[in-house]
Amino acid sequence: MTENRAANNESSAAEEYELVTTRVINASPALVYEAWTKPEHLAQWWGPDGFTNTFHIFDLQPGGIWEFVMHGPNGVNYPNKSEFVEIGPERIVLRHLCAPYYQLTATFEDIGGKTRLTWRQLFESATVFNAIKKITLPANEQNLDRLEAQLQKMSV
Repeated sequence: MTENRAANNESSAAEEYELVTTRVINASPALVYEAWTKPEHLAQWWGPDGFTNTFHIFDLQPGGIWEFVMHGPNGVNYPNKSEFVEIGPERIVLRHLCAPYYQLTATFEDIGGKTRLTWRQLFESATVFNAIKKITLPANEQNLDRLEAQLQKMSV
């Protein structure tokens, strides 16, 4: 985790049902993109603190499926299924195909060798958004902390 996390982060509800988290990460966009697109890296950081992952399908192409189970620290398994909508070095878009339903858009902007990562989750309804936002905002921050830790390992 970066020491100046508060200065590098911004979270908001940009649209009525959208959560937006922005963080400046001390890694190149190419390395951040690799952490998102290589299953051996992604499995190490995806999810909040204490979670692990088992990937079953990871078909990284538009229309491809990503199917996996997140194993919670409480012993509960959370099956997940998403479809990749867009894949590119500056942007990844996926649609989460099981509850809670949302579209995730991650953008990677080069800012002098660092990356401004913007993570947008657009939920299907106000009901879903309101029910999950209190859990999702801190979980997204934990997820990005784990990404930063994985990037440090990848840089060695």
